[in-house]
Amino acid sequence: MEKKTIAVTGMACAGCAANVEKRLNQLEGVKAASVNFAARTALVDYDPKVITPKMMKEEIIKAGYDLVIDEGESVEAIEKTAYRQLLKRMAASWVLALLTMGISMGWLNVGGTSMANQTMLILALLNITYCGSRFYSSAWKQLRHGTANMDTLVAMSTAISFAFSVFNTFWGESFWAPRGIESHTYYDASVMIITFVLTGRTLEEKAKKGTASAIRALMGLTPKTARLVSGGSTSDVPIAAIGKGDIIEIRQGEKVPVDGTVADGRAYIDESMITGEPTPVLKQTGDKVFAGTMTTQDTLRFRAEEVGQGTVLAQIIKMVQEAQGSKAPVQRVVDKIAAVFVPAVLGLSVVTFILWLTIGGEAMLPRAILSAVSVLVIACPCALGLATPTALMVGIGKAARKNILIKDATALEEIRKVDAIVIDKTGTLTIPNKDIDFTKAADLGLEERETLKPYAHEAIDTLKHEGIDVYMMSGDKEEAARYWAEKAGISHWRSKVMPQDKEDLVKSLQAEGRHVAMVGDGINDTQALAAADVSIAMGRGTDVAMDVAQVTLMGTDLRRIPDAIKLSRDTVGMIKQNLFWAFIYNVVCIPLAAGVPYLFGIHWQITPMWASALMAFSSISVVMNSLRLKFK
Repeated sequence: MEKKTIAVTGMACAGCAANVEKRLNQLEGVKAASVNFAARTALVDYDPKVITPKMMKEEIIKAGYDLVIDEGESVEAIEKTAYRQLLKRMAASWVLALLTMGISMGWLNVGGTSMANQTMLILALLNITYCGSRFYSSAWKQLRHGTANMDTLVAMSTAISFAFSVFNTFWGESFWAPRGIESHTYYDASVMIITFVLTGRTLEEKAKKGTASAIRALMGLTPKTARLVSGGSTSDVPIAAIGKGDIIEIRQGEKVPVDGTVADGRAYIDESMITGEPTPVLKQTGDKVFAGTMTTQDTLRFRAEEVGQGTVLAQIIKMVQEAQGSKAPVQRVVDKIAAVFVPAVLGLSVVTFILWLTIGGEAMLPRAILSAVSVLVIACPCALGLATPTALMVGIGKAARKNILIKDATALEEIRKVDAIVIDKTGTLTIPNKDIDFTKAADLGLEERETLKPYAHEAIDTLKHEGIDVYMMSGDKEEAARYWAEKAGISHWRSKVMPQDKEDLVKSLQAEGRHVAMVGDGINDTQALAAADVSIAMGRGTDVAMDVAQVTLMGTDLRRIPDAIKLSRDTVGMIKQNLFWAFIYNVVCIPLAAGVPYLFGIHWQITPMWASALMAFSSISVVMNSLRLKFK
C-alpha cells in the first residue's frame, strides 16, 4: 500500500469535498481517501498495483473536479492562475452589479420602465454568462452524476431570479395586472448573488493562504539551485540535477540544498529549523548536514546522500501535509451532515415555496419565489465545511513552527485529554555527558554519566501545574533513577524496568480511566508508545520510535510537551467555536430567509441579495477566526 497527498482543484464547498472523497473511496484499489476542503488536498491510501494516480484523476475529472498528479505541474501556479481569474470575474461582476443596482434604484436614468428592465436583462445576462459561468458548468456536471454542491444552489437561485424577471419584463403586466398584483423584476438579486459569492470566495481564498503558511515556509527553506563541484571547478545547477554522490559546496550565509556528509572543510551550521536549538553546530569531516539548514560562517564541501523526497526536510513537509490533510473525529460527523446538506436545502426551498402558495395563494407567488431563492442562497454549507479543517491547518502549522510534528488530526485532538504522562529517562529526560570516557563509565556516578536536559524541570513543573501526573521509567539502578527523578521534580518513578514494564504501566493507568501519553526515544520504548493514547517521540531518537509515535518533538526541549497540549486545547476550542457559529448561522438565518417573521406580523425578511452577502461573510468569518490561533 502507498499513501499520497494529492492536490484537488475545482472544489467550491464542503459538498464538493464530500463528493470527491466518496468518488475516490469507491475506486477499486483505494483503501481509504480523506479530502480536506480547506487544504484542497486528498490524502489517499491505495494499492499501486491496482490503481494509479492517473486512473484516479480520470475518474475525478468525470465528476467535475481535477487532481494535480504531474510533478511538473506547480500547484501554486495553478492556484495563482485560478485566483487571478477569480479576481477578474469578481471585478467585472461588481461593475455589472453597480450598473444594475443604479438602474434598479433609479440612480441611473435609461428611459422608461420597459427600457430599464431590458437594460438590466442584458447586464444580468452578461454577469451570468461570464462572471457566473463556473457555477452553471459545475452544477451541470453535478446533476449528470446525481450529486449537488454549493454551485448547484447558486446556479438554481440566480437562474430562477433571472427567469422570473425575464417573464415579468415581457409578460408581467398582462399576466399580473388582471390579478391585481404589481409586477417586479429581480435582476439586481440575480447579479448581486453572483457578485457576493465571488467576493466571498476571493476573500476566502486569500484568507486560506494564511492557514497554509507553515507549509509554504517549510518549502521555502530549500534553495532552488546548488553549487556542484566537478573537475576542480564549481557551477550552479538546478536542485533537481543533484544526484547521490555529488560533491556540493556551501559558503557562509547559504542554505544546504540536500542531505549529506561533510567531505572537506568545517563550518558552523544553524540547524534550528530541524532541531529547534538556537546555537549553531560545528560540522566537520564525517558529520551529517541537512537540507534547509544554513551556514553561519566558513565554507565546506559535502557529499550528497539524500535528495528530493528523501531529505529530512522533505519528510517533515510530507508529515505536516498529511497531518493537515487528515481529519479529526469531529470532522467525520460534520462531513456526514455536509454530504446531505445541499439536498436538504433544495428540499427546504421547495417546502418554503409550497407553504407560501398554500398560505397566500396565487397572490403570494412573487413572495414564494423570493423566499425559496433566499433559502437556496443562505443555507450554503461552506462555513460548516471550513470550521474544522481551517483550525486544524493553522494548529498543525503552528506546531510545526514550534518544532512539534503532529502526524494526524486525531493526535492533535487527543493530546488535550492527557492527564498522565509516562516518560523514559535516558535520552528523553537526560542526555549522556558528551565528555564521558566510556572506558571508565563503571566507575562514574550516576550525575557524571548523564546531564538533565535544559528546561526539563521547567517542563515537568508546567505539566504538574496543569494537573498532569508524570511517571518516570528507567532501566537504570534505583539510586540513579531516584537522583534524576528528584532532579527533574518527578514524584512517581520506577527503576530497573524492562520494555514490558513500561507498557504495563501505561495499561494500568488506562485501566484507572486515565488518558495516557508516553514519551520516549528508543526501541525499548516502542511497546509503550504503541499502547499509549498519545505517543510522543524525541526527534533525535530512533527511527522506530518516531515511526510509532503520533507526535515528534524535534530537538531536546521538553517544554514542547506542554506547548503541544496547550495547542491542542486551543485548536479544539477554536473548532468548537467555528462549528457553533456555523450551526447558529443556519439556525437563525434560514427562517429569516424563508420569511417566517411575516407569520408574526413583522414585514421583513432576508432578500436573495443580502442572503448571498451573509453566506459569504459566514465562510470568511470562520477562516478569519481560525487564523486567530496563530497569535494565541
